[in-house]
Amino acid sequence: MMTVSEAVTARHSVRAFLDRPVPRETIAEMLTLAARAPSGGNLQPWQVDVLTGAALGALKERVAASLAAGPAGEGTEFDIYPRALGEPWRGRRFASGEQLYAALGIPRENRPARLAQFARNFDGFGAPVLLLFSLPRHFGLPQWAHLGMFMQNVMLLAAERGLATCPQEAWALVHRTVGEVLGLEEDRLFYCGMALGFADTAHPVNGWRTERVPVGEFARFEGF
Repeated sequence: MMTVSEAVTARHSVRAFLDRPVPRETIAEMLTLAARAPSGGNLQPWQVDVLTGAALGALKERVAASLAAGPAGEGTEFDIYPRALGEPWRGRRFASGEQLYAALGIPRENRPARLAQFARNFDGFGAPVLLLFSLPRHFGLPQWAHLGMFMQNVMLLAAERGLATCPQEAWALVHRTVGEVLGLEEDRLFYCGMALGFADTAHPVNGWRTERVPVGEFARFEGF
């Protein structure tokens, strides 16, 4: 049995999946356990729509049509990144992107190939399952944090079961289409998707890992 530490280490964002189904029972078990995440007042603010098969195919078709009509997307209801992203965060984001494209052999000047790779977000990178997360629109920052803890549980539970995930904020760019396909009520705010399946370990895009800064750069210890 994988330990929590092993699951945390094993989890990474996978961007190429095998065409291998994931049983509904496995996903339901994961979500049941993930819902043990803490939330202030036990509000449990999360909602998740789980799509596979024809349902996932229908979403992809609608999204493809939307992007064909407007390649820039539909805009987002929130800023995925701060508009004035300073250092060291800007540098970390840049390094992550460069490592991704380097793994695929796509140089900086090949913008069409980079855009094509980004567009793979809307195919879920070939994953057989897509989870779509939302929460009540009037909820605030604390409830967003609780949703994040729920999602982290999902990813760690997936790793424990030999599954791979990729949380995808890119889906927020087509939030209107996603909301229409899912039939989300007006009072629900769509946040992001998460690809779920079995990793294609032979694909070069899955052969690299983002770096983490040493603990001394983000934690202060006092009184020890």
